[in-house]
Amino acid sequence: MHEAANPVKTLKTTEEIINAIENLEGGSVSQIATYTDRPPSIVHNHLDTLRDLEYVVKNEGEYDLGLKFLQRGEESRYRNSLYIAAADEVKRLAESSGELITLLVEEHGKGVYLDIAHGGDDIEYPAKPGERIMLHCSAVGKLILAHMTKSEVNQIIDYYGLPAQTENTITESEELFEELAEIRTTDIAYDRQEFRNGLKSVGAPITETNGEVIGSVSIAGPIHRMNENRINDELKPLLKQSISVIELNLNEPNVHR
Repeated sequence: MHEAANPVKTLKTTEEIINAIENLEGGSVSQIATYTDRPPSIVHNHLDTLRDLEYVVKNEGEYDLGLKFLQRGEESRYRNSLYIAAADEVKRLAESSGELITLLVEEHGKGVYLDIAHGGDDIEYPAKPGERIMLHCSAVGKLILAHMTKSEVNQIIDYYGLPAQTENTITESEELFEELAEIRTTDIAYDRQEFRNGLKSVGAPITETNGEVIGSVSIAGPIHRMNENRINDELKPLLKQSISVIELNLNEPNVHR
């Protein structure tokens, strides 16, 4: 978690305004100023500049995020070799399992969804590719933590804490380290309604040839379908097969740009 020695305050203000637009799902100058606790004149200047740069749009006095953010995000994602290697397999795994598939990587001490695929339409999952989550409360996140050093994990805990997502979330570092040790042994992680009530998942890491874990994939579904027998007999084999394909794809020369 990098902290700039001499941060540019105007950029931080711009980010606050962008976050406000996202959280408000669009808003007027006065609404955004109230949300950010910034003077309306300052907010207007930032919005006007962002509009000039085509990062925001204005409709009937309200500002919203423009599609240029989508362009930038997609450019970043398509430069990621893991996404190129995994995208087709993530879709196939969703189809074969009939469940929700997430592909996660770590950035700045948080998890970032690189891809999400739905195998059915009965799971309402509000997350989107690019969304950031805490690492300690999901199978995919714990897999990444498990392959960090203890010092690296402690830095993340010191910076972000271990906030509860549900009553089942691990919020004590000692308990978390015990589970991470088990994950390192099995290379399998579980989310037992720790991220969202009613949802369970099983995940496995994606490893490069040098042994470095660069991401993780999970299969998630409602608790009534994610029983132990199905996880062990059906979902784990599907998951491991997909991981093998992704890791094989990573070694293909045309994957790395």
